[in-house]
Formats: sequence, C-alpha cells, structure tokens
Amino acid sequence: MSRRSRRPRAAAPDGAPGGARCTVTVCRGCCCGTPAKVPHLDHAAQLADLRSALAGVAMIRRTDCLDACERANVIVVQPSPEGRRAGGRPVWLGQVNDPGAAADITAWVEAGGPGLADPPGVLDLYAFQPSRRVRNEFED
Repeated sequence: MSRRSRRPRAAAPDGAPGGARCTVTVCRGCCCGTPAKVPHLDHAAQLADLRSALAGVAMIRRTDCLDACERANVIVVQPSPEGRRAGGRPVWLGQVNDPGAAADITAWVEAGGPGLADPPGVLDLYAFQPSRRVRNEFED
C-alpha cells in the first residue's frame, strides 16, 4: 500500500467529525467478495447491508485486497478516536460468510466498537491476527 497524506475529514451527518466514528473496512478483491472463493454468499448484498445498517454510525470502506485471502471474507473494524484512546485497536475478522456474523459486527459497532464496547463472544471465532507486514501496511 502506498502512503497517503492525511486530509481533514468531512463532518458526519450528525455533526460529529468524520473521524469520530469507527471505520469498517470490507475486503472485496481477488478472493474476498467472489463467488469462486465463497459461493454461497451474496457478496454485494452483504456490503450493501453493512452500509445500510451502519449509515451514520460508522464509515464503511471497500478495499480490493487485505492480503489475508485464506480467511475470505475479511472485515477489519477500526476504533473511533475515542475508542483508540480507551485502548481499542483494529480487529481483524475472517470468514465472515453468513448474515449472523455481519449482524454481530453491526451490533458491536453500533455499541461503540473496539475500546468502547465488548464484542459479542461469537466474534472471537472470527478474530485473527494478520502478519505484521499486513498489519503495518493497513495502518499506514
């Protein structure tokens, strides 16, 4: 990934700065988001459902590849600045291939996300640590 200069973020619909919300990054590249890798899931609907459910609550980003293809579909939940100050760190979730998992992610983010709310226990089954290289590239 390339390094980008930081731009001021736009205000959220509720007037809070855009950075005051969690960011949910959804991988939709070579493996994640493709029927060849995960045939039983409507990938476009999953992304649309997350965007709809978290509108005004979190920023949803689609990315081409998070380089954790063996765990397709991958979603990363980054804490809000308040969550980061409270000790929250990005949480990597893999094999998010059913509506229940997406609903659990949505409920957690609505409650505050990393650092501000405990994730539903079932998300422990999806959580993983990517390689240091991948983590560093993602956070840059």
